[in-house]
Amino acid sequence: MLILASGSPRRKELLDQIGAAYEVKVGTYAEDVPKNDDPEKFVIRQAAGKAASVAEKYTGRWVLGADTVVVSDGKILGKPGSDEEAVSMLQQLSGKTHAVYTGIALQKDDGVWTHAEKTLVTFRTLSDEEIRAYVETKEPCDKAGAYGIQGRGAVLVEKIEGDYANVVGLPLSALYVLAGVAGMCL
Repeated sequence: MLILASGSPRRKELLDQIGAAYEVKVGTYAEDVPKNDDPEKFVIRQAAGKAASVAEKYTGRWVLGADTVVVSDGKILGKPGSDEEAVSMLQQLSGKTHAVYTGIALQKDDGVWTHAEKTLVTFRTLSDEEIRAYVETKEPCDKAGAYGIQGRGAVLVEKIEGDYANVVGLPLSALYVLAGVAGMCL
């Protein structure tokens, strides 16, 4: 049985969607604050750190770590720290295309397999009133880029190019392929 090193309800829902057998064990990894890092390297480093913090306690078990960020105009956007920061992020994304990167890491003992997935998301042009009303729902609080495509934030999105599940927080197809490469049955 897989161990998910994340408390994200969205990642749990995605694993449930594909019928994966798993349990949740959140580790002690302290997430980095994104700077001007390469987004692919950043999310892989975060995912691997999360997986490692759990795998050290569960010898012989498969552990999955994941991390998602939004990248707009070359800047990594994590989760907003306040309503004002959420408004600012959404204003930055309004009417533009941004990238969503999710890093995944599968670890079993000393073996680690990683992958980063990229999806392009285009927002329609949003009014300040729409942005403030969305932020008032509190949905943006715990989401990279201050929106959730699987929730009310879906109305902000004009189109996506790539894996929808990646934008939610776990690229299922890429995970399935990575598991096969690693020798794990998902």
